[in-house]
Amino acid sequence: MAGTTALVTGGAIRLGRAIALGLAARGCDVAITYHRSAAAARATAAELRALGGRGVRLRADLRDAGQAAAVVRQAARALGRLDLLVNSAGIFYRTPLGATTPRQWDELLDLNLRGPFFCAQAAARIMRRRGGRIVNIVDVGGARPWPGYLPYVASKAGLVMLTRGLAMALAPRIQVNAVGPGLVLPPPGFPAESARRLARRIPMRRAGTPADVAAAVVFFATCPDYITGQVLFVDGGATAT
Repeated sequence: MAGTTALVTGGAIRLGRAIALGLAARGCDVAITYHRSAAAARATAAELRALGGRGVRLRADLRDAGQAAAVVRQAARALGRLDLLVNSAGIFYRTPLGATTPRQWDELLDLNLRGPFFCAQAAARIMRRRGGRIVNIVDVGGARPWPGYLPYVASKAGLVMLTRGLAMALAPRIQVNAVGPGLVLPPPGFPAESARRLARRIPMRRAGTPADVAAAVVFFATCPDYITGQVLFVDGGATAT
């Protein structure tokens, strides 16, 4: 990937950070977005540069369509062009049906689905001449009904369909695919015993790692351009059961 450029939204922390570092380790110049994680963004950008490429950090609230579009343009200017957009920024928390508020619904859908759409729209305008690739980070929850997380699974199911629709709308110049992590990074405070119990139900009998997901993103970033509109679940076989 030497000489290519990428924007990883939410790339300062957790899974986004692993994806950004995985791309940089293969020679990619990487810009990351952050919202509140300024210190983590500085540290991640330094790690990106230590791998030999450019590491750029850009602040944006991706729930705002204007900021989502603007940060894509800023990344392209900072890196000289944009070859790859990874829509990784997202939010996850429990929302019991009877207690879910309109604010929670809007927060989950705005960041997890609305943000990726407007980032992709802006990236498509930049990529239309040279071509490019978009990888959306979805979730096994986009294929499974989790009654305690209905706004979240609705956002990820919507992102699966957005991936397929964008693939059709942007072909043949831009390829759009998605990676769907399974049990990889439980949210802070998730009970360790619950994570172990879930892992035992997975055919591979273990949780995944951020490196597993990063490798799938690298695959879509480098695979033949005949592959588009696909969702690759990195879940140890959970969605096959």
